[in-house]
Amino acid sequence: MLNPQLVMYDEELRQIQAITDKLQQDSRAQTILLVDKNGQLIAASGNSAELDTTSLSSLVAGNVAATGGIASLIKEEEFTGQFHEGKGISVHMSLVGRRVILVVLFDKNTTHGLVRLRVKKANEELTKIFDELAAKAAAAPSFDPFGGEISDDDIDNLFND
Repeated sequence: MLNPQLVMYDEELRQIQAITDKLQQDSRAQTILLVDKNGQLIAASGNSAELDTTSLSSLVAGNVAATGGIASLIKEEEFTGQFHEGKGISVHMSLVGRRVILVVLFDKNTTHGLVRLRVKKANEELTKIFDELAAKAAAAPSFDPFGGEISDDDIDNLFND
C-alpha cells in the first residue's frame, strides 16, 4: 500500500526537530534520522553531515517494508522495532505511529538499553505530533489543482483539437 505524501507545517517541524535533537543528546547517539515510509528524510540530528542521508533514508524505508512482508508471512501485524548491531555502529529503528521511522545510529559510547529507553519517550511525543498532523490533513479542504473550473468535457476537448 502506498503512503500518502506527508504535509508538514513549520510549527510541527520545529517541534519534531527539538525532539530529535533532545533524543540525540539524551541517548548519546551519534545520529538521529526521522524518515517517512516512502524514504523521504523529515528531520536529522547529530552527525548527519558525513552520511548519505538520502540513500540511508531510502534503504531504511525499504528495510521496514521488507520486514513488514516477513511479519505478514508469519501472521504478525507489523514489527514496530528493529535492531542491527555492528562492530562500530549499531542501528535502532522504530515505527512512530505507524507513519514514520525513527532511526538511531549509535556507537559504544552508549548502550542499546539507554537508546531504547529514550526512544520510547521520543516515540510518544512524536506520535502525538503526527496524530495532530493527520487530524489537520483530514480537516483541510481537498486540493483541486484545476480549481474546480475544468470539466471532463474541457479535458477531452484539449486532446481532440
